[in-house]
Amino acid sequence: MAIFNGGNTNLYIQVNFVLISILFLFVLREKNYSAHIKKIISNNKLAFKLYILFISFLIFQSLPLPFDWLSFFSPEKYGFLKELEYGLNFASISLSPFNSYFSILNYLSLFMFLIIFRSIFYKKKYIFFLYFYLAFLGALTASIAIYLYLIGLKPKSTGFFVNGTVFSCFLLLCFLSGIEYLKNINQYKKNDREDFFNKIYVRIFILLITIGIITSYSRLGNFLLISSIILYISHELYTNDKTNRFFLITLILIVLLDVIVLGLYFVGPENLISRFAFLEEEITGYIPSFTESNVTRASLTKFALFELKKFILFGYGSGGFEYLFKINFENSSTIYSAHAHSDFIQFIGEFGIIGFSLIILSILFLCANKSFLSFKNFLLFYSLILILIFDFSFHIPIVQVLFILLFSIDNDRVESFDHISNR
Repeated sequence: MAIFNGGNTNLYIQVNFVLISILFLFVLREKNYSAHIKKIISNNKLAFKLYILFISFLIFQSLPLPFDWLSFFSPEKYGFLKELEYGLNFASISLSPFNSYFSILNYLSLFMFLIIFRSIFYKKKYIFFLYFYLAFLGALTASIAIYLYLIGLKPKSTGFFVNGTVFSCFLLLCFLSGIEYLKNINQYKKNDREDFFNKIYVRIFILLITIGIITSYSRLGNFLLISSIILYISHELYTNDKTNRFFLITLILIVLLDVIVLGLYFVGPENLISRFAFLEEEITGYIPSFTESNVTRASLTKFALFELKKFILFGYGSGGFEYLFKINFENSSTIYSAHAHSDFIQFIGEFGIIGFSLIILSILFLCANKSFLSFKNFLLFYSLILILIFDFSFHIPIVQVLFILLFSIDNDRVESFDHISNR
C-alpha cells in the first residue's frame, strides 16, 4: 500500500478493495477472529448502523435519479444541465458518478480494515509488532526517497508519493509509531537482549524518517514533526515517569540531532526555519484583506467554501471537486486541481451536511469510551485536525488506513479480548 497508494488513483482503490475483501473473507472463516468481529459489532451497533447509512447515502448520490428531481436534491447541477440542454431523463446528484463509485469502494475498504485490525490485533505483543513494522516501513520508504533526493532525481524527498506533504504525513504517522514503541515497550516486558537491540533499530528508523520529513520540504509535515516532539517532551516532563528516562532522552536527541543538525545539513539554515514557519505562511492566505496574484492553496479553499453553500444538503459527490473546479473557477482553462487543499471543507462539500453528519456521528459513537482518551489519540487528533484544515492528505488511502490503525490501538480493549482467544 505504501508503494501504490501515494495518490488516490481509482485503479489502486479498486485493487485495495479486492485484496482487503479476500482477506476479510479469510478472517470470517477463522473462529477466534469471527468471535472478535461479532463482539466488536455488538459493542458498537449504533456506530456501524450510522456508517451503513453513510455508505447508503454515497450510493444514493451516485444513482441516476429522474432529471426533475435534481431541482430539489442538487439545484446547482440541475442548472448546469439545463444550460447544456441535457437530453437524458436521468442524472445523479454527484458531479462525477465515476469517481464516486470508487470512493464508495474506498470507504468500504476502510470499514473492512478497521474490522480486521480490531479483530486480529488482540494481544499487546501484536501491537508492538505493528509499531515496529510501521517504523520500519517509514524508514524504508524514507531511505528510498532520500536516495532519490541526494542523486538529484527529485527536488524534494517524496519517494513513491506524488506529493511532499502527503509523504510527510505518512512518515509522521510512522514516526509516531516508533515513538510509541520506545515509550511503552518497557511497560510491556523486561529489558532483554532482543528488546535492547529493537530499541536501537527503532531509533535508527526514527532518524531516517525525520530526515525524510525534513527533505520533503513540507511546511505542514515539518511543523507537525517538531510540535509533536515538543508535546511528547512536555508530557513526559509533566508525568515525571522515571522509568521512561530513556524515552525522554531519545526525544531530546531527536530535537538536537535529527531536526537541527541534519536539517541544517540537508536544507541549510535559511530554509530550515522556513520549513517550520507553517502557521505564518498558511494562515496569511486566509486573511480577508489578503489578495493573491496567483492561485494558492488558500484561494482554492476559499473557492471550495464559497461553492459549498450551493450543495449544502446533499453535496456534490465524492471526487466531484475537480469537475466543480473546472466549471466554476475563474481561468480554470490553464490550471487544474482535484482537491480543495482543505479536507474539512471538501468533505462537507462532497457529502453535504447530511452525509457529513452521518460519518461524524458514526466516528463519535465508535470513539465514545474512556480508554479512547489517551495521549497517543490526542496527538493523532491534533495532527488530523491540522491536516483536515490545511491539506488534502486525508483523501489519500494510505494516510486514511494508518490513522484508522493507530486510532484503533487500545490497550484496555486488547486485554478484554484475551479471554475470547483462549476459548
